[in-house]
Amino acid sequence: MAIRPSPKEPVTVPAEIQTRLEAAGLRRTLATRAVLGLFLANPQGTLSHAQALASLQTRGLDINRVTLYRLLERLAACGVLQRQTDDDARTWRFRLSDLGDDGAAPRFECDACHRQFRLAGASEPTRAVADELMRTLAGMGHRGLRLDMAVHGTCADCADPSGNPATEPHR
Repeated sequence: MAIRPSPKEPVTVPAEIQTRLEAAGLRRTLATRAVLGLFLANPQGTLSHAQALASLQTRGLDINRVTLYRLLERLAACGVLQRQTDDDARTWRFRLSDLGDDGAAPRFECDACHRQFRLAGASEPTRAVADELMRTLAGMGHRGLRLDMAVHGTCADCADPSGNPATEPHR
């Protein structure tokens, strides 16, 4: 990995993320800080490997694509990022893991821009369904780490300006 001359972007890493990095034995290298900076700058956004690579290169970080892929996977393994399937693009997308108390809440994901919105106000019956699924897994001998419930659709920003959902989402 070679660094092209460019001003360094300060990245303030929240304490919970730092704790997860340390517990996983991950160092805060320049590449790690740069990748975290991408996700911390847009906490609701998701990035594919290719998008993250292009964004880092635009910022002056010349990182090997395999190194980046391994780093994204390590950040997902320690719970800093979450990895999800983008069926349309047939690729993985990564997003910042939820750090607050609403981490188990369902989310809405816009299929056009891939931003995600936590539905923290989900009703108690919705949360009870999530708890029941985890109990069912436990009864089968499995250890569920997290449950990721999502509603897919088109967000208000990608919808038609008249307020009607667009027939074809903006890309």
